[in-house]
Amino acid sequence: MNKKILIVAAHPDDEVLGCFGTVARLIQEGYEAYTLILGEGKTSRDATREVGSKKDEIAVLKGEIHQANNHIGIKKVFIEHFPDNRFDSVDLLDIIKVISKVKEEIKPDIIFTHFANDLNIDHQITYKAVITATRPMENETVKEIYSFEILSSTEWNYPISFAPDTYFDISKTIDLKIDAMKSYGSELCTYPHPRSIEGIELNAKFQGMRVGKKYVEAFKTVRVVK
Repeated sequence: MNKKILIVAAHPDDEVLGCFGTVARLIQEGYEAYTLILGEGKTSRDATREVGSKKDEIAVLKGEIHQANNHIGIKKVFIEHFPDNRFDSVDLLDIIKVISKVKEEIKPDIIFTHFANDLNIDHQITYKAVITATRPMENETVKEIYSFEILSSTEWNYPISFAPDTYFDISKTIDLKIDAMKSYGSELCTYPHPRSIEGIELNAKFQGMRVGKKYVEAFKTVRVVK
């Protein structure tokens, strides 16, 4: 039976930025992959959270989510609508229950999710919810958990504490990652903003240089059970 991967991301495009080069590679190697996006996106950019006024933008973003995930062969995308950059206004248990429900449905072997000390509060809470939902009980299916970095969040929190210990060579799948990110036309920024096509490529080169590869995605291992 093929191993299953679940990406748990706070916002649309976090999945691409964090681990799409790696997951694209693993899909090519026979893994089965799924994405859970917890937050609605967009609504934190105005003075108040007016979901109705953002309806058209959110619909566009939903289309971008599916286009990006289909691009690398994600089998299914689960989309929730927790308030953007306001996860701390939601009971943590509600987020844990969503993750647990998806986890029980697909029974993943591997989870990729956020780093605990990102600048973004939603990323921090997503990490905490994942760890709670995957407590290492006897029958827990998840055997590997890795935290990824998100450009314009992980490196913007000082002091910087993301110290990766696991590196995936994505030299053959960097183009898939970049093309998937281009699907998020409403989220892309222009260089020198880190969340730009140039920023993504430069970061992959930087991480690759650290371990003697052309392009790499770097992760912090949370737990591996063999």
